[in-house]
Amino acid sequence: MKFKKNGKNVVIYPLAKILNPEVISIGDNVIIDDFVLIMGGKETKIGNYVHIASFCNITGGGKFIMEDFSGLSSGCRIFTGTEDFSGSSLTNPTIPAEFRNIVRSFVVIKKHVIIGANVVVLPGVTIGEGTAIGANSLVKKDCEPWMIYVGSPAKPLRTRPKEIIMEMEAQLELQRK
Repeated sequence: MKFKKNGKNVVIYPLAKILNPEVISIGDNVIIDDFVLIMGGKETKIGNYVHIASFCNITGGGKFIMEDFSGLSSGCRIFTGTEDFSGSSLTNPTIPAEFRNIVRSFVVIKKHVIIGANVVVLPGVTIGEGTAIGANSLVKKDCEPWMIYVGSPAKPLRTRPKEIIMEMEAQLELQRK
C-alpha cells in the first residue's frame, strides 16, 4: 500500500482493510491488527507507539487524528462523519449524493489515550490527553484530559495519574537515545 507517510517498525496484519491509504500518515512503532477497517477520510494521522486492535472500524470520511502512545481496544467504532437521520433526506450509500445530507466532521484522540473494548465515538469529538474510556461506552462529546470516562453516554469517573505516565514516556525517550 502507498501511504501518505509510513513510519518505521509498522506492523499491519494481512487481514486489515485500509481504504484510501494515500491520505493516511502512520508514525513509528504502530500495530494494526487483523480485521481492522480504516477508511481514510479528509485527513488521517496515526502517531507513534499506537495500537489499533482487532475488529476496530474508523470510518465516516472526515478527519481522524490519533496521537502518540494511544490505543484502541478490540471492537471500537470511530465515526468521523455521519448522515442526517432526522427524516429530511434519504440515507445510505446506495442513494445518489444529491438526495442525502452527509455530514463530515472529525475525531481527535490525544496522546496517552486508551479506549476500551467496544467503545463507540461519534463525530465531532476530541478526547483529551491521557483520558481512558471504559469498555462499552458511548462518547458523544469532548472528554477532558487525564480523566476516566465510563457509560452510555460516557461520563467522568475519576482522574488518571498524569505524572506517572509522563515519567514513563520520558524514560522511554531516554532509552531510545
